[in-house]
Amino acid sequence: MDLIRKIFSDENYAVEHGVGYLLSRAKTRLARAIDLELLPHGITHAQGSILLMLASGKYTTAAELARELYIDSASMTRMVDRLEKRGLLTRSPRVGDRRVIDLCLSAEGQHLGGLLPKLYSGVLNRSFAAFSGEEIDQLRRLLHKLVDGAASSSNQSDHH
Repeated sequence: MDLIRKIFSDENYAVEHGVGYLLSRAKTRLARAIDLELLPHGITHAQGSILLMLASGKYTTAAELARELYIDSASMTRMVDRLEKRGLLTRSPRVGDRRVIDLCLSAEGQHLGGLLPKLYSGVLNRSFAAFSGEEIDQLRRLLHKLVDGAASSSNQSDHH
């Protein structure tokens, strides 16, 4: 702690004003709103996140998704099982390395994955209606700074 500037004080810490608490509450509020939007499609926001990430083409395995979404592997397996049972994705051994199981969206999964950006954007537009464009840009920059800083500090601690 000596090397890091002390920004937060433990003497007058109040959980309901804590940055972590507020970030968590904001995430929960958005997740609930997205869950309501996704109810007619029979999936949760967590399952929707998996479909969106697979649709992006940047992720292909449950392990990659679990790391990126910070979900334990057992929970990820259960969600992938549900999505597979619903016919939204399939599992297949990777060509060249059958130990790796790739996740692929089915035609129905691709269709639903294509609908999700509009549904998510609608929730975000309603949730951030009272924010100016500049405030959204600033919030995005600050969140990137937090996420990128956390990633670099955890990488540094991994090397020490």
